[in-house]
Amino acid sequence: MTILKVLEVMASSKTSWEDATKNAVKTAAKTVKEIRSVYVQDMSAVVDKNNITEYRVNVKITFQLLD
Repeated sequence: MTILKVLEVMASSKTSWEDATKNAVKTAAKTVKEIRSVYVQDMSAVVDKNNITEYRVNVKITFQLLD
């Protein structure tokens, strides 16, 4: 039997939503092993003087619990 768990993570990037998602996985991987998938639940951005200055994501990361 495989047991999976879901962790919700918020991350950001100055570059893109894709980069913010990569940052979320990279940060989670420091303490969580066997990451199986990432689901982008929400995306938002900070705007300053009509320019996007920060991309933000709220993701759900699924990982396998070790035996």
